[in-house]
Amino acid sequence: MIERRGYIDRVKKAISRSPIVALLGPRQCGKTTLARMICEHQPNTYFDLESQADLRRLVNPELILSSLQGLVVIDEIQTKPDLFPALRVVVDKPDNKCHFLILGSASPHIIRSVSETLAGRVEFVDMAGFDMTELGVESWKQLWTRGGFPRSYLARDDQDSLAWREGFIRTFLQRDIPQFGINIPAPAMRRFWTMLAHYHGQTWNASRIGSALGINDKTARSYLDILTQTYMIQQLQPWHENIAKRQVKSPKIYFRDTGLLHSLLDLRDFHSIMGHPQVGASWEGFAMEQIIRKTHPSQVYYWATYSGAELDMFLIVNGKRYGIEFKFSEAPDKTKSMAIAIESLKLDKLLIVIPGDKSWPINETISVCPIDKVEKVLV
Repeated sequence: MIERRGYIDRVKKAISRSPIVALLGPRQCGKTTLARMICEHQPNTYFDLESQADLRRLVNPELILSSLQGLVVIDEIQTKPDLFPALRVVVDKPDNKCHFLILGSASPHIIRSVSETLAGRVEFVDMAGFDMTELGVESWKQLWTRGGFPRSYLARDDQDSLAWREGFIRTFLQRDIPQFGINIPAPAMRRFWTMLAHYHGQTWNASRIGSALGINDKTARSYLDILTQTYMIQQLQPWHENIAKRQVKSPKIYFRDTGLLHSLLDLRDFHSIMGHPQVGASWEGFAMEQIIRKTHPSQVYYWATYSGAELDMFLIVNGKRYGIEFKFSEAPDKTKSMAIAIESLKLDKLLIVIPGDKSWPINETISVCPIDKVEKVLV
């Protein structure tokens, strides 16, 4: 079993300072396994709300929860949102002797309910599948190909991994989306999701996508927000400031998990990915997700102008301005666009991130850097 030490430490620290910790993430990303690891060495009470026996135990939630001590874990809490008021009452009691760890798949409803009912009492920890920090840099090809969902990554072979991902997509569309209270036909959302796969790494254009699917701009935007709120899609927002250039102000769209992206594009293994026109965009999304999860920046942006200059990723760390370009190449070189970005954004450093394992400087500002070395530069 892969011990997810980073998440374990974050959850334990959150439990030590907050009466309620909400561990949120997509289904099957490992939340239940992580919670059971945390429970192993301390007194705990575990409720699985997909178990009828545990549901019966919580018929009178305020009474049963008030009598408990130690760590109380409530799994799949999105199935019983009426527990939130009871949790607020219990943690506000002067004689309360327990901390709560609630697990749930993110949805607009659960985020709103937790934020409104438990304001000032809850700390959020977002969780996702495996990443290179947990698996090692040598894992990048398999992680990129299969994605980070544990059962997909750990499958016996690529065929089993692909079958699991296809099952996940079907279950997500047919069960999870309706469970969140979102009434969208599964075939319609599948078509939308598949179309997004072809726009991975591109600027969002609601009119173009809506027109192709026969839906209006507002509907297309609502579909995108649903996939974003359920951790399927990352909307990278544009950076814009008062400079003498017309700047793009629509977000870029990326799949959070490249395994799902490859399934929707019908890319079955590493070799088929390498021969596909989307290989560069897929690599860009994969590398970006790994860097964000490793460095935990407060805000991340991209930058682009209508004249053609752009920067894949822009962030400010400790007052310094960094730009990142992703190149699926072993020997990338500087470009005119990079020079414009450095001048326009006043960058302190620009990194060209590649899939190799060597670093070298191109000039005083631009360096080539593998994914696993980026964190050391952003200081």
